[in-house]
Amino acid sequence: MEVIGRNREKRRLDEIMNSDRPEFVAIFGRRRIGKTFLIREYLKENIVFDFTGTFDATLEIQLQNFFQIYLQSTKGQRETIAPANWPQAFQYLANYLVGLNERAGKIVVFLDEMPWMNTPRSGFLSALEYFWNQHGSRMPKLVLIACGSASTWMQKELIEARGGLHNRVTQRIHLMPFTLVETEAFCNYKNLALTRYQIIQLYMAFGGIPFYLNELKKGKSATQIIDETCFNEQGLLYSEYNYLLASLFRNAENHLKVIEALASFPQGLTRNEILKITKLADGGTINRAIEELENSGFIIRQLPFQNKKKDTIYKLFDLYCLFYLKFIKPNKPAGEGTWLTIANTPAFKAWSGYAFENICTMHIDKIKKALGISGIYSNISAWKFTGNDELPGAQIDLLIDRNDKVVNLCEAKFSDKEFIITKDYAQELRKKKLVFEQITKTKKSVFTTLLSPYPALQNKYYLEEIQSEVTMDALFEE
Repeated sequence: MEVIGRNREKRRLDEIMNSDRPEFVAIFGRRRIGKTFLIREYLKENIVFDFTGTFDATLEIQLQNFFQIYLQSTKGQRETIAPANWPQAFQYLANYLVGLNERAGKIVVFLDEMPWMNTPRSGFLSALEYFWNQHGSRMPKLVLIACGSASTWMQKELIEARGGLHNRVTQRIHLMPFTLVETEAFCNYKNLALTRYQIIQLYMAFGGIPFYLNELKKGKSATQIIDETCFNEQGLLYSEYNYLLASLFRNAENHLKVIEALASFPQGLTRNEILKITKLADGGTINRAIEELENSGFIIRQLPFQNKKKDTIYKLFDLYCLFYLKFIKPNKPAGEGTWLTIANTPAFKAWSGYAFENICTMHIDKIKKALGISGIYSNISAWKFTGNDELPGAQIDLLIDRNDKVVNLCEAKFSDKEFIITKDYAQELRKKKLVFEQITKTKKSVFTTLLSPYPALQNKYYLEEIQSEVTMDALFEE
């Protein structure tokens, strides 16, 4: 099967495969992101050993599974007794690889879902450490690829490891969701004939998760696809949420509490606000949940304008989780056909603005390119003022703080036609800008930037309030 998109990652893999040294590669990212597919399809001609750990399996079962793959790889011509422990299993592997020295080009050992192999008291990590230090690091043709969806484990136990695995990882690849460009390429590959507006609609519900995008069907509109996939009991995303986090994290109930708190506040929450809503204990429990969710790409942190660390905002950034909690979960009893109704309600129109804003944040490099500021260092942040006796409250969920003495206040508006700035909305924009300038005391120029699918109507109020505009076509730029 063809690997669609992933051009940056494919270039990295090409460099690794052309290296003249042994390579230890850590590849990690959110579940369903396509890590396994990328390695197995792009490097299939070079893979000589491909083993996947089993979720919640005992050490004995993991070793039995390892041995079955070993027998397949060696065609049963070597060891005939299953290894009793991980050191013996890795010794089997080392002996097998030595026999491949005459093979042309690189040889790839792919260990998928490595965190699942590291069962309690199994000795897996120490065996891996010995294997690499004693054998793998002396095999110039070897590419050892360690893959896992538990991103925090991958980072702490491999990339930031202490002891014998310290600095042993030579390459790391954090696989992210498809961009809009890659999603459009995927749709074109499947000959779906969807407009860019419809692709953004799908992106709001599915995110750029390749496994979910496989559900796209030819001859269906975005609304039909969402309805069948999310609101039909047989649809993939109808119940995906129930085991998505449980398969990634131990004590996933804490992670669920954080996610569901953030889903209720799309603008984000501070750590103290998360504590208050979730009622989780202050300390290691909530710190671990937030860290693991952030490392896995489910949430992001945003430093507020002028970097007041104590006011750091956490936002739910996984589009499927946002969509599930807002629309799928509360509407499950209604069944198929539900989305055809919801998609035209004011509730969806209001929510879609937040979702579109998240999409813009995910593609901030495209927005900066469209604004002509790609080469200017900038910070992406948010800002909130609750109000006082003199000035009303105001909130800006996306701003670009630039080193060339300019701040872009970004206003994301999702509309299926040209957006019209009314007199009332123009007053709102002026008020927000004035409050921002008064409270922050910024000496930078403040520009209001409109982000919308289609160009806005350039009426009197547009010309008065909007300094720059970016439409959805810019988000699809290569």
